Amino acid sequence: MRFLHTSDWHLGRLFHSVHLTDDQAHVLEQLVDVARERRVDAVVIAGDVYDRAVPPAEAMALFDETLTRLAARDPATGHKPHVVVLAGNHDSPERLSFASRLLAPERVHVVGPLAAMRAIPIDDGSGKVDVLPIPYATPEAARAHLDDDDVVDHQGAMAGLVARAAALRTRKRRSVVVAHGFVTGAFSCESERPLAVGGSGHVSAALFRDFNYSALGHLHRPQDVSLKAFTRRDLFDFEEPAFARVRYAGSLLKYSFDEHAQQKSISIVELDAAGRATVEAIALSPRRDVRVVEGALHELLARAASDPRRDDYVCARLTDPGPALDAMARLREVYPNALHVEPVALKQRLEATRARREIARMRPLDVVAGFVEATSGQALSDAERAIVVELLERLEAPEERRPGEVLDALAAVAVPALPPDGEREGAATDAPLDARVTTSSATAKRGRRKKAPPGELAL
Repeated sequence: MRFLHTSDWHLGRLFHSVHLTDDQAHVLEQLVDVARERRVDAVVIAGDVYDRAVPPAEAMALFDETLTRLAARDPATGHKPHVVVLAGNHDSPERLSFASRLLAPERVHVVGPLAAMRAIPIDDGSGKVDVLPIPYATPEAARAHLDDDDVVDHQGAMAGLVARAAALRTRKRRSVVVAHGFVTGAFSCESERPLAVGGSGHVSAALFRDFNYSALGHLHRPQDVSLKAFTRRDLFDFEEPAFARVRYAGSLLKYSFDEHAQQKSISIVELDAAGRATVEAIALSPRRDVRVVEGALHELLARAASDPRRDDYVCARLTDPGPALDAMARLREVYPNALHVEPVALKQRLEATRARREIARMRPLDVVAGFVEATSGQALSDAERAIVVELLERLEAPEERRPGEVLDALAAVAVPALPPDGEREGAATDAPLDARVTTSSATAKRGRRKKAPPGELAL
């Protein structure tokens, strides 16, 4: 079986307030051409067809046009592929699946709500392959659908839905599961909407181990995911299957500037009679690329004259030490689609100034304690803190100030040769301050560049 795996079209998306419909139509034209040239048995769209639940009219018109062309019968050969469309977290399941029962006889299978989950058998000449779509669902929706109160997170939701999908397939048939989620160990981008706070939206790749190919959507970078990487051995202990592949096709376009170095593509998957999947990534050529240019403003303006891709969507990272006057307007004279200016050097200077101001607002004791912890990896003990307090009080009393003694003692706090933990408190507090300062100072001079033994502080 040969099929085209794609996902995350995000039709109707705005990129820094620019409508991308024409850019999306440009790459979808290429996708349709590849599907026809390769005579694929199916086109699998793994979620996020639209960018939002209520898409604009032009986005719906583009999807209608693309779907019609993908599902059309080739008049010369009579070939007609299946098209499988899955709802992602950006889609409205109900709106996406409008008229899905009318479309199914035309080999267009739109799976929006969980109730629409089913096996879609596709004959490739070597037998049938079960395609098993699992639309995106929140843990709450999955818990209600599965009638399982133990489903409390995305891992539990996906596990239950994968088990439901596996039960729908025919035994000994090759199988392709289609799902939308964040598999642990995969690489994300700025343009993806988080599914949950922290890592609670992640699911294990091991959930997909029983399928020949897992066609995933949600993450925008094209990538394969290891079945065993980041898998908890206490939950999954298995031999990695000989024929099982988990892959994200990635998005149609670069939807954030942190994706500027990525090559967007669609995946042509060949599933042989034994169930072994091979993948060929077909690069997409955007109407306008997404690029980051870096340098001083005057350098970028001069460089643009010989830049053959001046019409690309550009982010300018400025290295000017100070503010660049009217930077965006000047850039747009040579880069008409400049969308963002990032004053890198100025930002770094401001952050450094902010850090200095924060330190200036701190108590001297907190500065010393923070320095010791940052350099030694250990917090000050109560006894060491008491020494620092007394020494700081001396610094604040001019008539008692002894700079050499006090500074050596402060340094010694970071590199003292302290007794074992059980003896630290008594040893540190029984001796008078002057004795402790003298001992610590001498120790510091002897061991300032030496590695401290285990259990002791080191600068």
